[in-house]
Amino acid sequence: MLLEQNLIIAAMQRHSLTFWWLVACWVSVFNKLIRRYKYLEKGFEDEVKKLLLFLKGFSESERNKLAMLTGILLANGTLNASILNSLYNENLVKEGVSAAFAVKLFKSWINEKDINAVASSLRRVNMDNRLMELFPANKQSVEHFMKYFTEAGLKELSEYVRNQQTIGARKELQKELQEQMSRGDPFKDIILYVKEEMKKNNISEQTVIGIIWSSVMSTVEWNKKEELVAEQAIKHLKQYSPLLAAFTTQGQSELTLLLKIQEYCYDNIHFMKAFQKIVVLFYKAEVLSEEPILKWYKDAHLAKGKSVFLEQMKKFVEWLKNAEEESGSDSEEGD
Repeated sequence: MLLEQNLIIAAMQRHSLTFWWLVACWVSVFNKLIRRYKYLEKGFEDEVKKLLLFLKGFSESERNKLAMLTGILLANGTLNASILNSLYNENLVKEGVSAAFAVKLFKSWINEKDINAVASSLRRVNMDNRLMELFPANKQSVEHFMKYFTEAGLKELSEYVRNQQTIGARKELQKELQEQMSRGDPFKDIILYVKEEMKKNNISEQTVIGIIWSSVMSTVEWNKKEELVAEQAIKHLKQYSPLLAAFTTQGQSELTLLLKIQEYCYDNIHFMKAFQKIVVLFYKAEVLSEEPILKWYKDAHLAKGKSVFLEQMKKFVEWLKNAEEESGSDSEEGD
């Protein structure tokens, strides 16, 4: 494989315009050789990994050219994204070589494909959650990553990493929530933990109420009989109402919860007749208020089970409207 190393290094030493002409030639040659001789694929990747480990031996100009070439080879599938493991070398990371090299590499890769294709390749080799390791430990934060790569012209990559971190934080939050509920931890401790995670990971209340709803509903082995599951659900949800109420302080959060309830009742057929009972319970427990319920009924509901759930809610909604009108009349008389 020494030949492949020499070919790449020779290509990097040409003038930039000549370099790109050579890139097209070398990429074409590599592709043809690897397609014809499959055993070369692994050997070629191993040689590229070695080259990346010795990036400090190249000039900045040579590193930039190698990064762009590597990006193209990743884009057309000649190389596997696992080669990026070499960039996590402690010395390369410490001296900032890895991050600078990654900027040129990802620009080239995204230019050839797009961020979705890049993300897919990273996921296949479990590299999608490791990109912050391109920086030393004291700089491994979403804020630093986004600032560095956005200023370098890679906003798409920055947003992708931010989204990945948020998804990871949500999964971790749900896992911990379920464990706390299983242990029977006090609600005040659970609420404190969730609020700290919201602040730390910039997770909205709307997102959190969905996570709490899923966690609450997953802690029970539900009865398979439709006539019994509603009673079981009311008893269970009444217990968790204080926890849910702590994260429905905004109208949009209440509406999100309503949609989650609708979706759950539709997807779990034994709950189809329980929807109205759950909503009424949450109204009485001050988890939900009348305005979001009326908005849901009017135009904010999902299509799933729409006719069934709207019919169930009809009398309760009429009662809410009458109560609202009576309240308005009392206020006017008081004035």
